[in-house]
This record gives sequence, structure tokens and C-alpha cells, in this order.
Amino acid sequence: MKIIDPYGSELPEDYHKLINDFGLEPFTTKLPRPNKLMRRGVVFASRGLEPVIKAIKQKKKFYVLSGIMPTSEKIHFGNRSVVENIKYFQDRGGKAFVLVADLEAAAARGIDLKTAKKNALEFHIPAYIALGLNPRKTTFYFQSENTKVTNLAYEFSKKVTHNEFRAIYGSTDPGKIMSALTQVADILYPQLEEPMPGVIPVGIDQDPHIRLARDLVKRTRQKYGFFSPAGFYHKYTPSLDGSLKMSKSRPESLLELPEDAREACRKIRKALSGGRKTLAEHRKLGAIVENDMAFELLKQHLIEDDKKLNKIYRDYKTGKMLTKEVKDIACKEITKFMSKLEKGMQRARKLIPKLKFVR
Repeated sequence: MKIIDPYGSELPEDYHKLINDFGLEPFTTKLPRPNKLMRRGVVFASRGLEPVIKAIKQKKKFYVLSGIMPTSEKIHFGNRSVVENIKYFQDRGGKAFVLVADLEAAAARGIDLKTAKKNALEFHIPAYIALGLNPRKTTFYFQSENTKVTNLAYEFSKKVTHNEFRAIYGSTDPGKIMSALTQVADILYPQLEEPMPGVIPVGIDQDPHIRLARDLVKRTRQKYGFFSPAGFYHKYTPSLDGSLKMSKSRPESLLELPEDAREACRKIRKALSGGRKTLAEHRKLGAIVENDMAFELLKQHLIEDDKKLNKIYRDYKTGKMLTKEVKDIACKEITKFMSKLEKGMQRARKLIPKLKFVR
């Protein structure tokens, strides 16, 4: 049985295989003025995106929603990808919703509600704002404080069978069941006020929630008239050792946000490179850029300008540029990035009392 587990640590090995196995749609840049994640293939797939594309082009209502898991005072570059895509849809007229998954943190991660709220208000929300989220155009809420979400989750519980849940998630742990139903209620919550297309930018591990939400839309269409939500999937930021995803189990290959820039540079300098074994071989054959984790950081997160990135790629691919030079660029960019993030978070914390929360 093929399972993508949003609660587990197992990772997909092949994104093309995922597209085929789970009926995803390969992402093509039909969206107007795609951002760098879309242009560079970091966004690799979607599910049911056409109504959102149509809404953007026809300037009709739609929404974009994502969640915060408030389990610690660190996030990662995958969160940055989510924020970048929320901002993209915000800038094209989407109503943005960001929820704090405090009930899920309690049920599936063992984090009490008080700690979850503290983490969200003091760290996560300021970090999302510093990474580009527009706070003036975003509605925030805590799952535990939004009774419409919890009521909807309980209603959905009558529409899902034990076997179906096992088929989607691989297990039927009660905490996971409640977490998943609440996630689905989150995904569809913006449509309680008015049905409209919606898009959920996430990592591929969250696709089970999208699939369950789309199934429940069909079963409750007569009552609610919901639109099926669209999934919008980005690749993982690879670990510095070349593994598919950064993991806390390999701290030397993990970059967290925020992180001391000197420590981040130290890790980058030890990262897997695409350089050849000898200088002569490198000059003759050029780098295997696809294996270079410093370049991958530049591509996914640290360089906005396509021309600048393409020049680095060509020079490295042809052997004109050395691995040390690529890592030097990555260190310079990560230092600027971390400084900007810290300053942005300091400014964002002052905005917290002014944010719009659903009660």
C-alpha cells in the first residue's frame, strides 16, 4: 500500500513517481508572473488548481490557506517556501488565512495549548511576517479558539469510515484522526462564509489532508456547496549532506531559521558539492551542479535574480567557477538572509497586537 504520512518521517524518493502514484498534476507555469519557486521547478505538482488559475485571471474571489505547527521556536526553509507561495497568491487577490494548529500540536505532538500559543505569538507569526507574509491582508486564528472549525471537524467525523482513513493515512490512531479532521475543517473553513476556490501551498507530506478534504467536499456538497480545495506542492529543501530533506536527526546538515550566520556558513562549507576530485578534472569537465547543495540553496532560497543564478550555474557547470567560490556566494547570501530575518522579526513582533484574529 502506498502511503504519504504527514505525521511520519518516511520520505518520497522520486517526485515523478509521486505524481504518477498519487494522481497529481505536474506543475506547469500557467499562473501569471510565476515566482522563482515556480519558475525553477521547486513547485513540482498540484491537485485541482484550474479553478484557482481561472479565478486569478478573471479577478474573482479565491483564498489561500496554510498552517503553523507551533511546536518549537525554530522553523526551516520549507516554511519559507510556503510563505513565498502564500505571498504570491495574496498579491494576485487571494484572501489569505493562516491558522495555528494548536489542537493538532496537542493531539499529535504533545504540546500543550499554552505553550503552543506562546510559540506562535512570540516566534512563528513574526517569522512568517518577516519572511514576506502581508499581515494586513491575512486572517489568523488558533484552532482551539475557532468553534466553527471544531464544529465542522465533528460533522466531518460522521462522513469518513475507519477503512478509508486507514487507506489514506496508514493508521487509525485517535489523535491522528482528530488532527486530520481538524486539518480538513481548517482547509474548508474560509468557505463557510462564501464558497470559493481555494489553494493550499504545502509540502507533499500534507497531501493526505488535501485528498480527504476533496472527498468530504463531494459528500457535503448538497449542504455547503464547497469548492474542492487545490493542493500546491513544493519540493523539500535538501539536507546539506545530499539527503532528500533536512532533518533534526542530522544537525550538521540542517539549517534552521533563524540560525547564527557563522554557524550556517560553517555547515555550508562542509556541504556536499558537485565539484570534481581534482582541479584539473574540474576545469576540464565542470561541476555536477545537480549534486551541489550550496547551489541548491541559492536556487531555492537565496538568489532572486534568474540572470545572476544562471551565470553561476553556467560558470560552475563549465568549470570556470570552483566549489569554494559557490560556497563563498552561499555564505554571503545566507549571512544577509539571516540578518534580514532577525531584523524583520523584531519589527513584526510589534505588529502582533494589531493583527486580525478570528475568535
